[in-house]
Amino acid sequence: MEVLTKQEKRKVRKPLLWIALASIVMIFAGLTSGYMVSRSALQAENRWLEFSLPMQFYWATGAMLLASLCMVWAKQLVKQNKVDQVKIPVGIALLLAILFAVAQYMGWQDLINRGLYFTGSDSHTATSWVYVITFVHWLHVLSGIIVLLVTFINAAKKSYTQEEHLGLDLSAIYWHFLDVLWIYLFCFLVFIR
Repeated sequence: MEVLTKQEKRKVRKPLLWIALASIVMIFAGLTSGYMVSRSALQAENRWLEFSLPMQFYWATGAMLLASLCMVWAKQLVKQNKVDQVKIPVGIALLLAILFAVAQYMGWQDLINRGLYFTGSDSHTATSWVYVITFVHWLHVLSGIIVLLVTFINAAKKSYTQEEHLGLDLSAIYWHFLDVLWIYLFCFLVFIR
């Protein structure tokens, strides 16, 4: 059995991340397509429920954007060889990611308080789709929180250098991806009501 060297492992990490991101895109392409088909069919029968998204989803969007900016900041610090400061923007990004997750949960609570349920006799297909789409993204954000936590720990240990910062790069790519994906989903749900 052939064992990969450290250099060979480094070469495969980024392509593997891109493959994983492509599979996540396919998941959400399927979900948004399913939403559109359901919406079209139920609108034809005049049974599609239109409702506004919770304000907490707007706050979550702001947290997501700010977290991405923090990751850009962290990468700039590494390029400037200020590795002792990298933990600051990564730590802020981690807190903003947690804030995003909490805001999403609060948004679901707002929907429930308005009588817009995921399932049950009082639920509607439109609300069920919003729950599913946002929950699946939320699960990916939870994985992003774990990634940011590991990145923060490595930054605190000063593991990243000007020459060696692949872990930070991969973390930033994943977080930016989650950000762009959320912006797409958020705009989709706001404008395709």
